[in-house]
Amino acid sequence: MINIDSIKNGIVIDHIQAKKGLKIYEALNLKELECSVAIITNARSKKMGRKDIIKIDQSIDLDLDILGYIDPNITINIIKDDKRVDKYHVKLPKEIVNLIKCKNPRCITSIEQELDQVFVLTDEKNKIYRCKYCESKKTE
Repeated sequence: MINIDSIKNGIVIDHIQAKKGLKIYEALNLKELECSVAIITNARSKKMGRKDIIKIDQSIDLDLDILGYIDPNITINIIKDDKRVDKYHVKLPKEIVNLIKCKNPRCITSIEQELDQVFVLTDEKNKIYRCKYCESKKTE
């Protein structure tokens, strides 16, 4: 078993679906941080079987919409003085902006490139988002 040091002050992103840790690392642009960041992949989990975990040795603002879109089962643990002081559960965001792009070549966002790419959650059960402008469907 690998031993990853605990963090004194920072954030632990837990219950990430196995194999999605790197996607989250890239989406949050964690490579730009000056602190230690640990990505643990395929950790054993009683609840999930396998999971990924990200430990960030610094307090930062997280884009919960990105996390909720990538994996709505993630939990965020805030650590201060070696103790968890807060815990958040992310959810599917109702709207996502500039995270995914509309693939419809006739969409106004293809012509007006400065326009925000906005997708609205239309089916929570099936995780279906539609473009705000042309209603093209995006599923994951």
